[in-house]
Amino acid sequence: MGLTPFKVGKIRQLYSVGDDHLLMVASDKISAFDVVMEQAIPEKGRVLTAMTSFWCEELSHVAVGSLVSCDPSVIEHSVPGFKEASDLHGRTMLVRSAEMLSLECIVRGYLAGQAFEEYQQHGTIHTMAAPPGLGLGEQLPAPMFTPSTKAEEGHDLNIGLEEAAEIVGKKRLEEAQELCLNLYKAGAKRCADAGLILADTKFELGVIDGQLVLCDEVITPDSSRIWPADEVVIGQSPPAFDKQPFRDWLSAQPWEKSPPPPTLPDDVIATTSARYQAAYERVTNRALEDWYGRSS
Repeated sequence: MGLTPFKVGKIRQLYSVGDDHLLMVASDKISAFDVVMEQAIPEKGRVLTAMTSFWCEELSHVAVGSLVSCDPSVIEHSVPGFKEASDLHGRTMLVRSAEMLSLECIVRGYLAGQAFEEYQQHGTIHTMAAPPGLGLGEQLPAPMFTPSTKAEEGHDLNIGLEEAAEIVGKKRLEEAQELCLNLYKAGAKRCADAGLILADTKFELGVIDGQLVLCDEVITPDSSRIWPADEVVIGQSPPAFDKQPFRDWLSAQPWEKSPPPPTLPDDVIATTSARYQAAYERVTNRALEDWYGRSS
């Protein structure tokens, strides 16, 4: 197809399409602690793409998205030959180019992950005050906007609102905070209707023609913690429709969290793949087999 690479990430590859569009291709690779595993997770790329497409439509009343289409026949018009590239179908998005904010825009509605670790040690969440006595998996009094840096290499760093304002400007940060909180609330409501809890999620925002737009993946198992509402017990690690169980398995291994990673056993690969597919089908009430690129 003669595509020009724009950026190669841990999970996604970006290719330039003309002057103002990109192809975003999600692989089946999985990473943790900034290390990409050697084995792939079957159907993961299709799940990430299908969920993002669903959420861009579902949240269109809250934010304009950069997504143009995931339909191979539509992409073909911009990328001649794409219809024949069947291995890319279902895991490729045609998107508008945007000037990305240099922040990870995280919204937390429940206490988990790094936020819980910080809360245990300091009683704060992203350096911000939090009420005492909260347990793992407990709902916060109100959703919190907790940005982090966007590192090209290594770990993103959690930062406070003042430092975030220094990076993107006070006005733009206020816009991003309001937009992300509204996106989270709408997403959490949809999840609740499906018997799920959207514990936290990371949004990627960019600017097109001066307007903040929703970019990249949206409320996927890679960018979010999604829990079955009826199985959450405060103080216990919640069962999850995300990659936390995979991370838990890794954490139990004698591994220094640097390359090379340990070899994933078949049962971890199969369980993780099933969790990703279940996340899509529970949230959307749609079958993954009906999405583009259905496996034969």
